[in-house]
Amino acid sequence: MSLPPPSLELTVVMPCLNEVRTIAGCIREASEAMKAAAIHGEVVIADNGSTDGSQAIAAECGARVVPVVEKGYGNALRGGIAAAHGRFIIMGDADGSYDFSHLPRFVAELRRGYDLVMGNRFRGGVQPGAMPWKNRYLGNPALSFVGRLFFSTDIGDFHCGLRGFTAEAYRRMNLRTTGMEFASELVIKSVVLGLRVTEVPTVLRPDGRDRPPHLRPWRDGWRHLRFMLLFSPRWLFLYPGLLLMVGGLAATLALLPGPIAIGRVYFDVHTLLFAALAVLTGFQAVSFAALSKFFAIRAGLRPPEERFDRWLRQTTLESGLASGAILVIAGLLLWAAALWIWGERGFGTLQPAQTLRWVIPGVLCLTLGCQLVLTSFFLGVLRLDTRTDAP
Repeated sequence: MSLPPPSLELTVVMPCLNEVRTIAGCIREASEAMKAAAIHGEVVIADNGSTDGSQAIAAECGARVVPVVEKGYGNALRGGIAAAHGRFIIMGDADGSYDFSHLPRFVAELRRGYDLVMGNRFRGGVQPGAMPWKNRYLGNPALSFVGRLFFSTDIGDFHCGLRGFTAEAYRRMNLRTTGMEFASELVIKSVVLGLRVTEVPTVLRPDGRDRPPHLRPWRDGWRHLRFMLLFSPRWLFLYPGLLLMVGGLAATLALLPGPIAIGRVYFDVHTLLFAALAVLTGFQAVSFAALSKFFAIRAGLRPPEERFDRWLRQTTLESGLASGAILVIAGLLLWAAALWIWGERGFGTLQPAQTLRWVIPGVLCLTLGCQLVLTSFFLGVLRLDTRTDAP
């Protein structure tokens, strides 16, 4: 989303939905902090359909009210940021839970050249009653750990709602989500794009609402986790797929010569069947990793990667078809061998423990070959030039 040319140094954007009890205090706190630090800025209230008179109070306190018709936390922020006039933008909730007197410490880091400055509530302090125990000791630490693991960053508080960024960085992020995932997308895009990111301590206070918060911890926590998984095909598809493929292939090769006994535990063709299933499932997961990453780069959700581009250049439709054909032929040969063994016994009763050592690898090769052919065709479809501009 494009922003107007900056005419101020800072815009503080507060999404608002029926915050009549706290909106005035938040605006005053932000305005006084900017005045005390000689920051030339403004406060924008992105109103998402308040019915309690929050808009009038905000205007009386000197804020600029921007109506946002589309519902959702992300939509409210997107509307407020689109109307911002500042070179720097700091977003924070209007429920009184964030300390807007800390604005100067965010601006100081933005002036030093950082693109995104995150607040860290665990470094600054969480006041009693400000955060439910399941959020403080389970949800936020777990989601922040997943974010650090998936995206190779050292951000300690992935979901702090008080954060600042430059208008230019926001343009580069090209954020797409409209709900609670907006907060996660902003952080993830900053890291993926290689922007300069840092943290400053801030305090979380009990909110001043007289009603339950809009946040639903379990539902919204799952939405954030789901978004991080979908944005990281490496952890969602590639690593689990490789683990299944390697483990399944090792078990398959070990059981092909005959059964294996470990103590009193006896592994035979039944284990071989599940090992083959692991290889098939793992291959499909790895294929999904490649396809989803290609789509994400093509759609502009992720920046191009040289190593992935180099692999794509080497992976042609023809090479995929040839590899798939080899696997299919190998599967047919193994099937023919099993058929020959059956014929040697007059097409009568067989010993499953013997013949399945031919049948299971044959089925595995046939299925892998077909999957590889179909995946190659699908990747070829994704690689088609779909530009709409005239030649």
